Amino acid sequence: MQKLNGITDVFFDLDHTLWDFEKNSALTFHKIFDLNQIEVNPDEFLEHYVPINFAYWKLYREEKIEKDALRFARLDDTFKALKTSMEPEKIHKLSSDYIAHLTSFNHLVADAVSILNYLGSKYQLHIITNGFDEVQHSKLNKSKIAHYFRTITNSEIAGVKKPNPKIFQFALNQAKTEARQSIMIGDSLEADIKGALNVGMDAIFFAPNGTNLNGEVRHITSLTELKYYL
Repeated sequence: MQKLNGITDVFFDLDHTLWDFEKNSALTFHKIFDLNQIEVNPDEFLEHYVPINFAYWKLYREEKIEKDALRFARLDDTFKALKTSMEPEKIHKLSSDYIAHLTSFNHLVADAVSILNYLGSKYQLHIITNGFDEVQHSKLNKSKIAHYFRTITNSEIAGVKKPNPKIFQFALNQAKTEARQSIMIGDSLEADIKGALNVGMDAIFFAPNGTNLNGEVRHITSLTELKYYL
């Protein structure tokens, strides 16, 4: 592995890359099921919810569904998959409570703070996220990592979502830098990696599950491996 030269700006995705979305989301569902006295096992719910949520976020990235529809449908479809009847009003309440309580939990991906300390002394750091504006800033602040980042770009302020090249250009403009001296690190091959490469940025795919890419792109299985490149 060879150190990358000429990089001045490092852009991170947030969810699943720095902020441990799966763990925090699971804890949130346990909390709101208890608060709303939902008689469904949260762990069984999550087995269905995780792939359903993933599919809806793909539709959201592709501009095929709006935010409010995503928030309702991912819950509605999961309860239907469990053959559990749930009134629309209750689903709307759970959806609202989920957003309200999500940042009650702020576990980070392993070694996130140490790698941010390491990179922060060498590069300007930034965030590019498709997450919702009202929760992404809260995640960064409550997990105490907001101060590492010079700029924070989300899809709602940019008007488009990754992998649309416009959000990357928006982020580069905010950072007052150029694609050729920037690198993107994220867990989505489509949204983060191909999106960044398409605008001329370098990229490193964070694949903690060891996804085999057959050398297609540079990838790491832990954040500490970024030290091999940066």
